[in-house]
Amino acid sequence: MGFPGTWMTESESMVYRVVPKCACSTIGQIMFYSDHGRFFDGDIHDATEGLHKWALENSQPAIRANVKTRSSHTFTCVRNPYTRILSSFFDKICGIQRNGKRYRGNLVPLLIQKYGIEVGGDDGKDEFDQIKSFRRFLLFARDTIRWRRPMEPDIHWSAMSGHVSTFIVNGGRYDHIFWTEAFNDGMQKVLDAAPTQHTVDLAAIPRFNESEGHGPKRAHPVEDYFDDLSMHLVKEIYWRDFELFKYDFDDPSNKMPVGEIDLDEVHAKLGD
Repeated sequence: MGFPGTWMTESESMVYRVVPKCACSTIGQIMFYSDHGRFFDGDIHDATEGLHKWALENSQPAIRANVKTRSSHTFTCVRNPYTRILSSFFDKICGIQRNGKRYRGNLVPLLIQKYGIEVGGDDGKDEFDQIKSFRRFLLFARDTIRWRRPMEPDIHWSAMSGHVSTFIVNGGRYDHIFWTEAFNDGMQKVLDAAPTQHTVDLAAIPRFNESEGHGPKRAHPVEDYFDDLSMHLVKEIYWRDFELFKYDFDDPSNKMPVGEIDLDEVHAKLGD
């Protein structure tokens, strides 16, 4: 049994299941700081020391042992599906990545050819019809998730419930799931429950938004990108995310949750 996407502080004070596009850069840096009293110099996703990660072979025994014995406070963080898929589009599809190249090499040319999207030119800075291109990207995202074509779904737009569930199915259990939209409240509960080496002042912590500036700015309110068909596609892809994490499907302009997350419900429905 494995725990992909799982990070743990070296002190084993806390265990985190990463969900892409849900403040994972900031959470990783907070975890790093809580052990070392400093932030990692660079993108925390690139760190190969100072933080246990399942992707690092040497970290796997420690993570596996901890999760199996449920020794540490274990959590994850989720986000409104409407804003998450929009963020994925502007960052991963329209944006130039930190290596100076397009995300996944031939992905954007494929989308331009097969789905007729625009991305703002070679550098992502030209004007283009963001709404039309986003809705075409949404068709592509649905195709990858529903039929796994023209490629496997990408972690940045596959459903949050899928990421969250692998941890449960393989024997883990969450103590806390919180929303990016109420980040400080949720993260503070984690810090209060975890015996950290260094005190973390959330009010003073910068937001490590590694995707910021990669792509063009969103030119319209969130709700403008979603017509009736787009909302239908979003529901088809993310219905379980809306249900379990209590977001408002009927109003794309409302990014805030409309109920409390029921951990027992999450474990029961995602533990199959």
